[in-house]
Amino acid sequence: MANDYVGKGMHGGIISIRPFYYADKPFVLAGNTILYGATGGELYIAGSVGERFAVRNSGAKAVVEGVGHHALEYMTGGVVVNIGNFGYNVGAGMTGGIAYFYDKEGVLEKHINTSYVLVQDITEEDIELIRSMLESHVKYTDSPKAKEMLENGFEAFKKIMPIELCVRSESSDECVQKV
Repeated sequence: MANDYVGKGMHGGIISIRPFYYADKPFVLAGNTILYGATGGELYIAGSVGERFAVRNSGAKAVVEGVGHHALEYMTGGVVVNIGNFGYNVGAGMTGGIAYFYDKEGVLEKHINTSYVLVQDITEEDIELIRSMLESHVKYTDSPKAKEMLENGFEAFKKIMPIELCVRSESSDECVQKV
């Protein structure tokens, strides 16, 4: 188990956090404000984290198995994959980066901050990125949950995009990422 501020200001390298053993119920493995202000590197946590995950993240990649409230707050870059539960106010102030959340119950849109982000279906390109990140997650944590997701497909994943990075056509409400 790790405390608050794991990966604060992280610029490179890899952090991997996993439990001593895996059980049927989810583990909380790290505290609050994880990846605060990170500019690079990779983080893999085979459990959930507390409040304010990836706040001000501007370049790190991360896979976690659950986040609390205010995840992705003021995020400006990087890629996050969350394969667990999530709290409210996801993406408040988010102006960059991309996140993929596992949303089997279809409730993600009720949890995002609609002033800053929107939820989209994933593309084949997104699936390849998610697959690659989950494979790394398994490599560094041996996560049973990630293994199961790799075997069962990606249809329950949703993409979270900052509105600032979107161009909408008049004929569709779909976001096309700005180049």
